[in-house]
Amino acid sequence: MDIKDYIKEKIQKSIDISDTEIIIDIPKDKKNGDYSSNIALKLTKILKDNPMNIANKIVENIKCDDILEKIEIASPGFINFYTSKKYLLDNINKVLEEKDNYGSSKESKNLKINLEYVSANPTGILHLGHARGASYGDSLARIYKFAGYDVTREYYINDAGNQMYNLGVSIKERYKELCGINFELPENGYHGKEIIDIAKNIYEEFQDTKLEEDIPFFKKYGLNILLSKIKKDLADFNVEFDVWSSEQSIYDRNEVKNVLNKLIEDNRTYESDDAIWLKTSEYGDEKDRVLVKNDGTYTYLLPDIAYHNDKYKRNYDNIIDVLGADHHGYIPRLKASMEMLGNDSNKLDVKILQMVRLIQDGKEVKMSKRTGNAITIRELMEEVGVDATRYFYIMRSLDTQMDFDMDLATKKSNDNPVYYVQYAHARICSILRDAESKNLKASTCFETIESEEAYDILKKIYEFNTVVENSASKKLPHLITNYVYDLAGLFHTYYSKEKILTDNKKYSEERIALITAVKITISNALSLIGVSSPEKM
Repeated sequence: MDIKDYIKEKIQKSIDISDTEIIIDIPKDKKNGDYSSNIALKLTKILKDNPMNIANKIVENIKCDDILEKIEIASPGFINFYTSKKYLLDNINKVLEEKDNYGSSKESKNLKINLEYVSANPTGILHLGHARGASYGDSLARIYKFAGYDVTREYYINDAGNQMYNLGVSIKERYKELCGINFELPENGYHGKEIIDIAKNIYEEFQDTKLEEDIPFFKKYGLNILLSKIKKDLADFNVEFDVWSSEQSIYDRNEVKNVLNKLIEDNRTYESDDAIWLKTSEYGDEKDRVLVKNDGTYTYLLPDIAYHNDKYKRNYDNIIDVLGADHHGYIPRLKASMEMLGNDSNKLDVKILQMVRLIQDGKEVKMSKRTGNAITIRELMEEVGVDATRYFYIMRSLDTQMDFDMDLATKKSNDNPVYYVQYAHARICSILRDAESKNLKASTCFETIESEEAYDILKKIYEFNTVVENSASKKLPHLITNYVYDLAGLFHTYYSKEKILTDNKKYSEERIALITAVKITISNALSLIGVSSPEKM
């Protein structure tokens, strides 16, 4: 619990105000305390008393302790809290002892979470939209684990259905072209450079001996290559998965057919125009949805229902999907289908990522200069770097559209937020190397740290655990970037005002401990969003 939450709890226990939100602010003027609340002013109408009286009643029931050194009331009814400096200083040793674990939960939440993200069709290369979903999903998974949740990171491979068949046809036609035979690219096929490259691979390996092969051979060959590229791109982007689920395996286990039969048997479907429809409108969807088309083929929805039903069978407490902006209307039908199968749809949480505009030289970049196609995640890594790309994506809430400024992301100055944060870490590492050369070590007791800037840092460090908890529970990784940027700013301010290494050994070693705590906290925060903490810049 950070100090703000501690104060809220104290206020809550001092007076019966369960229906009123308690807001704790940090005053601009330090004379008004380290923290301040206007709760007495908000309660005036409810308690029918003047705010000064209410404030006095609240304060009468709050005793100062190891955390709160002093509490004062200021007209017209503000309650100002002063934190114990000893309490803040003692936390330095806690950070130094826990190191990589500082800010993490010491106890398991006993909640199983399935987190699915990216899940791009293996028919092409990952682009910048996938990069945003990957950044969000992987960061949230890291935060969940750090906060004590049992999380499974999952990628769903769409390796069945019409799209994969069209992939196989597209590759075979390109292969026929290389063999000098008449070819015809399907209108709904795939025409990217990667398809040509796959066909070349087949030709170089087999020459013209595979002309009699059916589409499944080309589909499987192409799938293996494209999926390998996807896995390589994601690994290089610091994104990992625990489970790679195959759509084809869902078919092979008869899960799709079994789900369809159950929905029919339970009277959740009806036939119209020679198609089978699902009664999703009875569960809040705007209209019913087709499961089986009039030609007998399945729509995308049916295997997806079977896949999500399989997730429910794995007994997760929370199932999270991170999907593209074009899936917004997909949520009601998916939740409706889960209810029809007897699953609790409240366990399913679908996060929709909004569109990304890439900006360079003040203009939107729509196409790759190299290929003329969409910007790939690989190009983004090469042009901007993994750290900056991930940081910039996580800076913004997933449900907001964003402009990704490539010029800013590659700028080596304090205007670039990721540079600003990483430079704080590197600067501390440089100071610590200098300290080591002078045989100075971190102190464990503190008597000389007195500046407001130092105590601002200590209060911010103390917040880290709560920020992690909130980021996990609210599924908001951008809370981490907000936090670490603020912490870096406090350090830069402190560094500009107070000398750290001096001829006074005790003075220096106390500050070595302080900045080491900052270094550890910055490093732990950056690791939660998949960003490195360089020791030199």
